[in-house]
Amino acid sequence: MTPPQRKIIHVDMDAFYASVEQRDDPALRGRPVVVAWRGKRSVVCAASYEARRFGVRSAMPALRAERLCPQAVFVPPDFVRYKAVSRQVHAIFARHTDLIEPLSLDEAYLDVSANASGLPSATAAAKAIRAAIREETRLTASAGVAPNKFVAKIASDFRKPDGLFVVRPHQVEAFLAPLPVGRLPGVGKVMERRLAALGVAVVADLRGFAAEDLEHRFGRWGRRLHELAYGIDEHPVVSGRPTLQISSEDTFEHDLLLAETEPHIRRLAEHNWAGYQRERMQHPERIARTVVLKLKTGDFRILTRSLTPPQPPASAQALAEIACALRERVGLPSRTRYRLVGVGLTGFAGPDDLAAQPELFEPG
Repeated sequence: MTPPQRKIIHVDMDAFYASVEQRDDPALRGRPVVVAWRGKRSVVCAASYEARRFGVRSAMPALRAERLCPQAVFVPPDFVRYKAVSRQVHAIFARHTDLIEPLSLDEAYLDVSANASGLPSATAAAKAIRAAIREETRLTASAGVAPNKFVAKIASDFRKPDGLFVVRPHQVEAFLAPLPVGRLPGVGKVMERRLAALGVAVVADLRGFAAEDLEHRFGRWGRRLHELAYGIDEHPVVSGRPTLQISSEDTFEHDLLLAETEPHIRRLAEHNWAGYQRERMQHPERIARTVVLKLKTGDFRILTRSLTPPQPPASAQALAEIACALRERVGLPSRTRYRLVGVGLTGFAGPDDLAAQPELFEPG
């Protein structure tokens, strides 16, 4: 029997942190607002749409944002306030379904296949949710409606800000066909280049390859690519899913020596620490124990090194120091060049599990 079609909504608050700041301070409205601490090691947490017109984006070094938009107003982040607004928004979600999977403070998947509010369709539910958010928080949200999670997430970007885009089941393949393959989840810049070498630029091009061919070229990920090209995604919305890791990575414009990676590691550590603090606000009992350093050499060899210290890192600086120190365990010639570095926090556990543990390193 064919399982019933899911009805998924992806809701994404518009420039959330910056919009909260503009809402609460009328002097900021209409001005380019950058939510970030000032300083050479700071990164942008959020940028208003006025700032985005100058090329400012989240996770960008704050110094670069200042160069792109000298007239920007820098506001230090207030995660306690953002968390309070996020709780308001999630209370609105809960009126429609119990199946809510938060991705962050400002976005979530909702499965409204069985709509608790009694509305006749997922589209009607999405409209009601967006209207309630506007009325109760004085903020705007964009939403995508689709039969699965990844299509709903892509759709929510189509009419940002303050928009709604609906992809019905019979429209999925046509909707995906003209999109760049980089819009598919998991397809980063490196995979884009590998696919471009095969003549694949948009999703429709990907359909010219059999699943077996893609699997031969890319392993199990190739079969997943084939499924995504046709809009197939059976992953359910999972409520209450705990974060297993927080990580980010940076691909360099030019390959670097290991000793030259420190500024990038420190910037990534600060970015991850901000994400970790957001996670702790939602799950204060869960503490990340393990620091991971990821490196990719110029010839695409991937190495990881990890450490579980006796005491978990207590600051962005401590995280950066551990990640930088892990470079000493790489063990490759000093002339080796690297095209990518990543920093991660993992090993989440409750306080009762935080007994001192030996160092743990993963071989590359």
